[in-house]
Amino acid sequence: MKIEDYLSSLPSSIISGEDVELSDNTIREIFRFVELNENDVFYHLGCGSGNSIPISLQEFRVKKAIGIDTNKDKIEHVQKLLNEKHISNGSFRCQDIISSDISDATVILFWFSDEKIIEKMISKFENLKNGCKIVTIWGPLTGYLPDKVDFPYILNVTPFKKAKSLREQMLVIFNTDCIDFSVAWEFADRYSKVIGSKNLENSRFLTILQTLVIWINAKNLGIACGDDIPDPVKSYIGILKTFFNIEVEHLLDH
Repeated sequence: MKIEDYLSSLPSSIISGEDVELSDNTIREIFRFVELNENDVFYHLGCGSGNSIPISLQEFRVKKAIGIDTNKDKIEHVQKLLNEKHISNGSFRCQDIISSDISDATVILFWFSDEKIIEKMISKFENLKNGCKIVTIWGPLTGYLPDKVDFPYILNVTPFKKAKSLREQMLVIFNTDCIDFSVAWEFADRYSKVIGSKNLENSRFLTILQTLVIWINAKNLGIACGDDIPDPVKSYIGILKTFFNIEVEHLLDH
């Protein structure tokens, strides 16, 4: 089956990231990357288990922290935990992020893969005060050049800087003149470690998929190193097809 068919066969909660929780250490890495501090009002859009809120308040001393998610059960649970810790400047909202008021934000963690949601939220972000920081994981804000990158963490600061092309955006993100297999593998592996699966086989499978996605996108944009398909890419394309019945070669522009 084509990779698109494989992805569509997975539960929507996996594709959307709803069932993927960021570890406390990953949250801390993100906060250090974005230089979160006592002057900030922090929002986590799609906060899930809500671990980012007490960490931002207790360890990074932000003025205020708000988690927003549409999962009512999760929101009620994490709000109760926050109340038990007697943390007054943190809160959770069971809301759609598109309609939520985030106008006082200075730092926002935004990790979504749905292009429609991303497009609507970019319009919302553009109306925020100058200097507001939006940090994403893996995927940049569509059409804009990041202000800072420590892959898979990507930071855009308002007002956003328009990218001339997807090619320009990718070169800035990967900080290289061309992308070869080793670069694609390194960056895919960083992402796999950040989202943290306890199953090593699952992590390696994700790394293989993401490596191929990175390299194929680079090839189609003309920023892959060399004209030929590297032997490791050929091997992994073959492994996916032979052992997992997943076909990705059609993604290559011929």
